[in-house]
Amino acid sequence: MFFGFPIPHLLCGFCAFFCVFAANQVFSPALSIAAPNTPALQASTRNVPGQTLAGQNLAGQNLARQNPAGQNLAGQNPARKTKEPPRWRPRIDSRVEFDSLARIYYQGRFYALPHLMFVIDRAAKEGAGDRVYYVNSKRYSFHGEFANANYLTLERGREFIRRNYLEANRRFILGTIAWQTKVGKFTFEFWEGDLATAEIVRETYRTLSKSFFAPLYFKPNSARQEEVSEQIDGDVPRLRPSEINTPGDYMALNAATAVGVLRIVDRMTDETIIDRNEVVIFREPPISLTPLQGVITTTFSTPLAHANLLAKGWGAPNAYIKDADRLFAPLKGRFVYFETREDGYTLRPADTNETLEAGRRLAKRSDLLTPEADLEFKQLTELKDQRKRDAKRFGAKSANLGEIIHAARAGAVRDVIVPAGFAIPFFHYTRFIEENNLEETIVEMLGNDRFNHDPVYRKQRLAELRAKIQQGRMNEEFVRAVIARRHELLGDKGVFVRSSTNSEDLPNFSGAGLYTSVPNVRDDNALVEAIKTVWASLWNYEAYEARESFGINHSAVYPAVLIQEGINAEAAGVLITTDPFDREDRRSVYVNAKRGLGIRVVEGRRVPEQLIFNPRTGAVRVLTRSGEDTMLTFDERGGVREIKISTDRRVLTDAVVRRLARAALQIERAFGGRDQDIEWITIGNQIYIVQSRPYVEK
Repeated sequence: MFFGFPIPHLLCGFCAFFCVFAANQVFSPALSIAAPNTPALQASTRNVPGQTLAGQNLAGQNLARQNPAGQNLAGQNPARKTKEPPRWRPRIDSRVEFDSLARIYYQGRFYALPHLMFVIDRAAKEGAGDRVYYVNSKRYSFHGEFANANYLTLERGREFIRRNYLEANRRFILGTIAWQTKVGKFTFEFWEGDLATAEIVRETYRTLSKSFFAPLYFKPNSARQEEVSEQIDGDVPRLRPSEINTPGDYMALNAATAVGVLRIVDRMTDETIIDRNEVVIFREPPISLTPLQGVITTTFSTPLAHANLLAKGWGAPNAYIKDADRLFAPLKGRFVYFETREDGYTLRPADTNETLEAGRRLAKRSDLLTPEADLEFKQLTELKDQRKRDAKRFGAKSANLGEIIHAARAGAVRDVIVPAGFAIPFFHYTRFIEENNLEETIVEMLGNDRFNHDPVYRKQRLAELRAKIQQGRMNEEFVRAVIARRHELLGDKGVFVRSSTNSEDLPNFSGAGLYTSVPNVRDDNALVEAIKTVWASLWNYEAYEARESFGINHSAVYPAVLIQEGINAEAAGVLITTDPFDREDRRSVYVNAKRGLGIRVVEGRRVPEQLIFNPRTGAVRVLTRSGEDTMLTFDERGGVREIKISTDRRVLTDAVVRRLARAALQIERAFGGRDQDIEWITIGNQIYIVQSRPYVEK
């Protein structure tokens, strides 16, 4: 979106969900296990009872940056007098205190692994009470969730992974303390992708030993950590995985069944594309995943790693199988049946009925998510004449703005303006497709077997389709009507040409960042090209993948086009009517702001000013300040340009933040009290609302 930018975990749009990231490191299993003696084309194994592998949690999800003032923004003091369980403790002085914060991972029926996360803030002074955080791991699933909720840091995603897992000069040390029930010892551990140095391990041991009641042992979880372990011999007590577990060749990480195309991947990179129909054998444990049918790792990965938690959430079968890449290489590229059980697994060629049934399940899922669309309505319609129910004609973005205008007229929303504009309904896209003979092209593409099973080919075909749409001819009568309406309503002002589809903002699905908008369009010919750009963006690769993974019927998705007065913002941003960092603070309003247009923050290139407004007290809490020395503004010839600005002032005053937040809460009530994700811009003291959609937590 060009008017504003998404909240932190959406800064790169929906691609955040589809991005994959891997450390430049070769992992090896924590212990050596004999290969199963099974035929190459089919395997069914059973474990010897009690033959299991222990895991640990180092799911380092999205921590990041110290606030500019270098202050610790920790939230709740664990020692305060309340019946509410503490969010964290600065010390663990007994097994009772450990158990009060620890969660338990049950591996099979017979082995429990109590564990809790810890965070060491290296920026804090030695001896400070807020240097070590023993995290309430019953309350928080990930390190990042804890850090954000307690305002230790705000940044998330790849940048944090790089800074705090892959670099030696990191602010935070993140790990887990686990009670190894088989040997009766406590271990401290790092996620297997962590490139912790020998000095980091020594520092962790020294720091934790001062505040933990029992002896601790370092448990390495990768080949590199094994090498580090040798370097600290004599300085830090160690407990190797082989001392805990009996060797084996298989472990179920999630018991389930699936049918999919078998693929073997050496290492995940930014360029790796995983198809949702694949069962993947990973030679190296992945850091993250996009949806898929099944997961097999040939080197052991802790059951509590982030990728394994994702697979469990998707209901995908997931297992460690030693030498799976060698055993099942002949099945590569074929449909397979994969079943994981506690006592063994089955991996064999899928029969015809199983393959057809898997296809029917996917088709049935799409049929259940067919967005409503009125393809008969033809009228170019002003925003002021639209209501929320008109999303079936103009898409959610346009219709929701019409609903806000209606609420403002009724006095339910005050002190804001929705810029004037009009929408081109779905009908005109469908007529354009028919008149340019593209309907058959789309049908053939969606039904093409290679398109559905080869993501590289799929990306290529989608790009070709977008190019054909961009090259298509517009109906001349339609072009004249659009240009006339533009000049009648908006004069010669620059306009934003924005996407608005019927697939956005479905329950639990956000269309944020999937489609293309064009800023500050001035020329009539440029307007025609911008409309085609918006229509073509229906087939953006990221948009297609997001819809497919959610189970949306592509053939029932249509783009409308919103042509809206362009406001040359002095400040722009996004807010949500809840606190995304603290699930228990649902009443606050979180605001992102930057000077000028918000385009680059949409692309994830700049850190904005970040604020929390508490409506009960009226207080504005500053989380970060924007330090940008340039901003984007309208170019007189169309488009945008970059200019230098002063860095010695705030983006928003407290007074504007309060007015903005109160208007946002009024908009929330206009949409039935559901949390809203709202894009806004300001000129002087005037606030403009340019989008409101339901806030979907990822």
